[in-house]
Amino acid sequence: MRRYAKALLLAAALAGCTVGPDYERPTVDSPTGWRIEYLQSADVANTLWWRQFDDPVLDELIEQALRDNPDLRIAAARIDQFIGQLRATRSQFYPQIGYGADASRNRTSEVGVPALPPGGDPYYSLYNGALSASWQLDLFGRVRRQSEAVQAQIYASEQGRRGVVLSLTSAVAAAYVTLLGLDRQLEIAVATAKNYAGTKRIFDLRFARGVVSQVQVQQIESQYQQALAAIPVLELQVAAQENLISTLLGRNPGPIPRGKRIDVLAVPEIPGALPSSLLERRPDILQAEQLLVAANANIGVAKSLYFPTISLTGALGVSSAAIGDFLTRDAATWGVAAGLAGPLFTFGAIEGQVQSAEAAHREALATYQRVVLNAFAETNNALVGTAKTREEAAAQAERVAALREYARLSKLKFDNGYADYLEVLYAENELFGAELAAVRSKINSYTELIGVYKATGGGWVDQAAQLAPAPQAGAR
Repeated sequence: MRRYAKALLLAAALAGCTVGPDYERPTVDSPTGWRIEYLQSADVANTLWWRQFDDPVLDELIEQALRDNPDLRIAAARIDQFIGQLRATRSQFYPQIGYGADASRNRTSEVGVPALPPGGDPYYSLYNGALSASWQLDLFGRVRRQSEAVQAQIYASEQGRRGVVLSLTSAVAAAYVTLLGLDRQLEIAVATAKNYAGTKRIFDLRFARGVVSQVQVQQIESQYQQALAAIPVLELQVAAQENLISTLLGRNPGPIPRGKRIDVLAVPEIPGALPSSLLERRPDILQAEQLLVAANANIGVAKSLYFPTISLTGALGVSSAAIGDFLTRDAATWGVAAGLAGPLFTFGAIEGQVQSAEAAHREALATYQRVVLNAFAETNNALVGTAKTREEAAAQAERVAALREYARLSKLKFDNGYADYLEVLYAENELFGAELAAVRSKINSYTELIGVYKATGGGWVDQAAQLAPAPQAGAR
C-alpha cells in the first residue's frame, strides 16, 4: 500500500508540472498624454456615440449593418471554430471510452498448420463485443499548454469580432456623413448651374440687341458649362457612396434613405481617454496580446515533446464461437496495459519545433508592440485631425461668407456700369469653388471626429456587439 501511495503522490506531483514559460504581459512605454488636449467627458466613451448625431436614419443604418453585415457573421463563425478546437483539446484530459462489436463467418484451412482434425468442420462463426478505454496522462502539461493556446485564440477571435464591430460602425457613420456632404455639394452645383442659366439667357438677349459683346457671352457660357460639368461627377459619387453603404449593410446596391442635412447634424463630444486606457479596450491591442499568449503557450507545447508520454488502456468484452454463449461468464475477456514512450534521437525534429515556436513568440511580441504604437499614433492623428479640420471648416465658412458678399457687390457694380463682367465672373467662380470646399471641410471634420471614437475604442463596442450575430457555441 505504501508503494501505491508513493506512486500516486509522484503522479500528482508530476501532473502539476507544466513545461514552458508562463505568460507575462510585456511592459509598454505609454505616453503621458496626447499631443492635443480637449475638455473631455469619459462617459461618452461608453455610449453609442453615433446617436449623438441626432439622426434616426443613421441609427437605423448602423443597427442594420450590425445585424446583416457578412464580416460579422464570418467573425462569429471564427469564434465557433476555436471553441470547437478548445473542446477537442480539453477532451484529452479525460479517458476516451469506446465500444466495438463484430460477428463473422469463417473457414479454416483443412491442410494448414495446425491441420484440421479428420472430420472436423472447417466452418465456424465468431462473435466479439467490447468496451475500451484509453487515457494519456498529461504529466508534463502538454494538453494544458494546448488548452491555454486555444483559449487565447478564442479570446483573440472575440476581440477580432469586436474590432469588426468598431470598424463597421465607424465606416457606416463616415460613409453616411460623406453621402450627406455629397448631397449638399450636388445641391450647390444644381443651384449654381440654374443661376448661371438665368444669367446666360439675359446675356443672350443683350447680345442679340448689341448691348454686350460675344466675348462676354462666351464667358457666361464657360461659367455655365463648368457648373453643369460638376453635376454628373457629383451624381456618380453619390451613387458610388450609396453602393458602398449598401455593401456595409449586407445588401445589394440601391438607394439609401436620408435623415438630416449635413448642415444641421449635431456634433458629438470628444471621448475622454488616457493613452494607458487604450491597452485595456482597443480590440486590436487585446487581440494582439491574446495571440502573444497563444504563441507563449505553444512554446510549452513544443518543449513537452522532449518528455515521455504515459498511456493507460483497457478493454472489457466477450468473445464466443456460438451466439448462445455470447453473454455467458466463460465468454468474458479483458485486458489492461500501460505504455511509456519518449524520444531518444530525433535528429533535430523537436529542437526545430521549439525553435519555430520561440520565433513565432518573438514575432507575436513585435506585432503586439507595433499594434500598440500604431494605436497611440492613430489616436493622436485623430485628435489633432479633429482640431485642425474644425479650424479649417470655420475658415472655409468665413471665406464663403466673404466671397458671397464679394459676388453680390461685384454684380451690383456691373449692373450700375462700374465694373466689367469679368470681375463678376471671377467672384462667382470663386464662390462656387469655396462652397464646395466648405462642404468638404465639414465632411472631413465629422470623419476625423468619428476617427477619434474608432481610435480610442470604449465600452460602446460591447453594447454595439450585442446587436451583431453572436457565436452559436455557448460553452467556453
